[in-house]
Amino acid sequence: MKRNKMCLSLMALLMTFMMLAAGCGGKGSAGSGSSAQAAGKVTIKMLDVGQGDAVLIRTAEQTVLIDTSDVDEKQKLRDALKKENVKVVDKLIITHPHADHMGGATLVMNECEVKAVYDNGQTATTKLYRDYLKTIKSKGIAYKALRDGDRLDFGGGVSFEVLSPTEDMVKEGGHDEKGKVNLNLNSIVGRLVFGDFSMMFTGDAEAPSEQGIMKRHAPKELKSTLLKSGHHGSKTSSSDKFLKAVQPEAALISCGKGNEYHHPHPSTRKKYAKHKIDFYRTDVNGMITVESDGHSYTLNVERGTKNDETGN
Repeated sequence: MKRNKMCLSLMALLMTFMMLAAGCGGKGSAGSGSSAQAAGKVTIKMLDVGQGDAVLIRTAEQTVLIDTSDVDEKQKLRDALKKENVKVVDKLIITHPHADHMGGATLVMNECEVKAVYDNGQTATTKLYRDYLKTIKSKGIAYKALRDGDRLDFGGGVSFEVLSPTEDMVKEGGHDEKGKVNLNLNSIVGRLVFGDFSMMFTGDAEAPSEQGIMKRHAPKELKSTLLKSGHHGSKTSSSDKFLKAVQPEAALISCGKGNEYHHPHPSTRKKYAKHKIDFYRTDVNGMITVESDGHSYTLNVERGTKNDETGN
């Protein structure tokens, strides 16, 4: 009789231990091996990685990285990903094959478990691009070129609706009106949607691309809560008509301190003021963090204030 009671007590203790272990494991597994992400929330972090783009997105189910900054900013990217405890990237999206967007792509694939890579299918002749393709192939990573009309599931109720480029745009090769190659024109443009919250991601898309998007898509497909400023706040992007169509409450600008291009350009900042759009910039504000529950959102910066004109 005593032996039976002892067995029952041991079984009860074992069950309690297993329940506690399961609870800890479930909480820690959120965000695909990175820091835990609460269910019903999306976190978007524009990383402070100099003159380039790198945006980290976490949902309750996935970790997504859009662009990887420049070649000479690899250490900043590595440090940022380490600080954010990113070990698994469910989706790596490279908006276009310019060094300041794909510069750290090979690093990410070598140092993290990358499950799938997406880009615009636009080829380039650089060694950087060739190494990028070789790494995808050697590691057997799933790959897809995105086109207008595609939709990616980021998990947790978060989706990414691709608005550009079209198949014809990529076949044409990204040439401007003078026939000169401009890879910015074929940047992936997509709208992240989570309930009532949305954010427009633009890569380096310029005014002609913005015009094409407005022709192909209805206003309801463009209106967004926030805007990732096109081409680091350059005057080539953020056209008046596009800003009027998107109607963002704030724009997030990724650029390097004292950059030689003087991004963000004064004309862009004036347009944001004209349309009553607040702006934040990594060179002044550091990492920019947005969190949303699908209804409201919060926006926090490491330092400084909004609409700062002192960077350049």
